[in-house]
Amino acid sequence: MKLLTIGTLFLLLVNCQSPKAPQVQFWVGAASESINPPLGSFIAGDQLNRKFEGLHDSLFAKAVVISNGEHTMAIVTLDCIGLLYPEVMRIRQLSAQLTQNLLLPSNHVIVASNHIHSGPDVVGIWGPNQWTSGVDTAYLSHLITVAARQVQKAALQIQAANASFAVGTHGFEWVHNISKPSEIDRSLTTLAFTDQNGNNIATLTNFACHPTFYDAVHDVISADYVGAFYQKMASAKTGEHLFLQGSIGGWVQPDKEDQSFDVGTKRGAGLADATLMLLKQASPLEGTAIDFNFVKFELPVTNPAWQQLAELGILTRPITQVVKSEIAWFRIGAAEFITHPGETPPTYALQSKEWMGSQPTFVIGLGLDAIGYILTPEFFHNEEIPNAPYLTGMSLGESTGPIVLEKIREAIPIE
Repeated sequence: MKLLTIGTLFLLLVNCQSPKAPQVQFWVGAASESINPPLGSFIAGDQLNRKFEGLHDSLFAKAVVISNGEHTMAIVTLDCIGLLYPEVMRIRQLSAQLTQNLLLPSNHVIVASNHIHSGPDVVGIWGPNQWTSGVDTAYLSHLITVAARQVQKAALQIQAANASFAVGTHGFEWVHNISKPSEIDRSLTTLAFTDQNGNNIATLTNFACHPTFYDAVHDVISADYVGAFYQKMASAKTGEHLFLQGSIGGWVQPDKEDQSFDVGTKRGAGLADATLMLLKQASPLEGTAIDFNFVKFELPVTNPAWQQLAELGILTRPITQVVKSEIAWFRIGAAEFITHPGETPPTYALQSKEWMGSQPTFVIGLGLDAIGYILTPEFFHNEEIPNAPYLTGMSLGESTGPIVLEKIREAIPIE
């Protein structure tokens, strides 16, 4: 099928709906493909100079394309530590090119990372030494191409769909904020798109916890508990299952027990079981609107380490006294979403949801960017907060958190 026919295909699908057919809420397609790095690639997370020696479970780029006939958008999830804004922009632009811009403006492509710690270094800071990048540029280009190709594939598979959602809580026994225990968002929120026969096309599931069960102890490729979540969801439902990471900064971690594969599998499968249970009692999603709001901004860089990394070429994004980033708010029917451009504290997720107000609400951590830890100012003034020195050392600076929160407020429409 020629790429130029994507728009024509969509119009034919919309216009050929029978008058007697059930009311169509959206048009949805989904796709996925493995993005496993070559063995010998540098592992992101924990120490320098760690390389993959094997494969436990595959990493994926997944995409869902959603249209209401007037506006079209895509959500892309990546099993990686965190893709930086310049690479996100490459995926957005290539996605628009592959769909010939007939359906999908580049800024309607939302790209989010799951912060996998058993995936490849796509940032640069986990190479052989502190002066050398760990990024395999050929692999990174491959990842970008594969991600955009999933948007193209999903657009070619769009079909009439309706949506339902469910909201619950999960992880009380194994997910903890180890820096500020009283501050945590335990929400488990899921949105499902089904075809006219009730078969699942795609699910979007939002939950907050670092995927670090295997961090520093296994030298194999894995999506951590997220991989087990995928597998259990796929065994129960057709279609694609996308995981949207939540607010995990400041510092939301799993109880790793013995860091065995059995523990990670248990927790991921348990998350899937909880999601599937919620979906059995899902409510129809109201509305058909697809709306967007974007805020582009600059953040001051007061941590000299970031500038030094850029000067050494370890980070390839432009970093001077400021760094550019972006936040997106969007609506799919009554469901509201906000991206956070890094690892934000749970209080920012709770505040974001309060501002959005409706149900369901999704906070997409490491959405459109991965600018490190985004912290409240107290982390910079109270070293007695557990892990504060490490977290602040991985932050752009004290002003990052307040500015990001201000931009989140700016992105969310006041209704």
